[in-house]
Amino acid sequence: MESTPLKYLDTHGKAEVMELFAGHVSSGKVRFFQAAGIDFVLGRREGPYLWDLAGEKRLIDCHCNGGVFNLGHRNPEIIETLVQSLRELDIGNHHLISEQRAALASRLAQLAPGDITYTVFGVGGGEAIDLAIKVARGYTGKPKVISAQGGYHGHTGLALAAGDEKYRAPFGPMAPGFIQVPFNDIEALEKAVDDETAAVLLETIPATYGLPIPDQDFFPQVRELCDSKGALLIVDEIQTGLGRTGKLWGIEHFGVVPDVMVIGKGLSGGIYPMAATCFREKYEVVFHEDPFIHISTFGGAEVGCPVALKVLEMSSDPAFLGHVEEMASVFSAGFKSLKDKHSEILVGLRQLGLMMGIEMVNEYCGPLFTKAAYDHGFLSVFAGNNPRVAQLLPPLIIDRPLAEEILERVDGALGEVA
Repeated sequence: MESTPLKYLDTHGKAEVMELFAGHVSSGKVRFFQAAGIDFVLGRREGPYLWDLAGEKRLIDCHCNGGVFNLGHRNPEIIETLVQSLRELDIGNHHLISEQRAALASRLAQLAPGDITYTVFGVGGGEAIDLAIKVARGYTGKPKVISAQGGYHGHTGLALAAGDEKYRAPFGPMAPGFIQVPFNDIEALEKAVDDETAAVLLETIPATYGLPIPDQDFFPQVRELCDSKGALLIVDEIQTGLGRTGKLWGIEHFGVVPDVMVIGKGLSGGIYPMAATCFREKYEVVFHEDPFIHISTFGGAEVGCPVALKVLEMSSDPAFLGHVEEMASVFSAGFKSLKDKHSEILVGLRQLGLMMGIEMVNEYCGPLFTKAAYDHGFLSVFAGNNPRVAQLLPPLIIDRPLAEEILERVDGALGEVA
């Protein structure tokens, strides 16, 4: 039987796509990738793999768009869930009470840390961070928001203000009330938090800053500090959530319950955009006087809610989380050997589960490694705010043979960088 012709992929030639993209989407991206020798236009994708549009190049995805593809590309269970959802649902109306949003929020309340029981949905992580800051300011009546230097929380208004300066500087003055302190530095944070502080906003592990793993007592001390000053602790789990670290939520490793937890990326299943701002019941008072004070037309789109529920079902399965830990041990052992072999270039592996960063000796290494990785058949992107580190974020569904193959390819890439 003949296969069904492709309807959307490979309808343009690769050169034509590059020309159209440069002319109508981003000339800068095309120049960047051409200069880097990464001549890749995304075509077919399946499981842990990406193919070039022309079918000439296959990559193992070890970036996963920051965790969007935790369950692999076009996961069959996720696809089938969306197909079924499309038979009954559309986006819905954000003004109305929704069965689908209620069901998803209820499940999140069951799975979230501690007494986090309310959720407001958004489309992307930046929007969800914006709302987290609005909740903190609205509840406390205070203006100040403290975040980490080198961190990244999105490109929208308040999220942008909480992130690293390089993403804000080209667009004019910074919004008032935002300051940054070094990550994992409790003394600096103690000096910054005062009676005007509405919130401390931190990624559990800051991916764009090179995936530094915080001290075990850092978040407990942050929790205590916030409590003492009446500030909310907002934890950004957009990349560390949904099993990436071997626990459903990365913050579980540190025994802390935040006031607000933000999730996104992987909640989409790589199929339908979904983000969530989850918070304790008492903060819902912010919306009591006017429940329409914050809206998102496409946030929590009803057709996407069953997809997110399926993601939660798969990601919270103890067997799934055990598999992540098992694969993490493969990489941990593998990098011990790689460090001995590449001691002149490799400092070590920053790791919590399959949240991994390859730390190298200087700032030239990350960009060089990204290109070397491409040449050796896998996608790895260096950390934008710490280019000594290359992110290694494979899909959580990989098996041992593929993990070992990735290690072999990393070996080759490190040799090329050296």
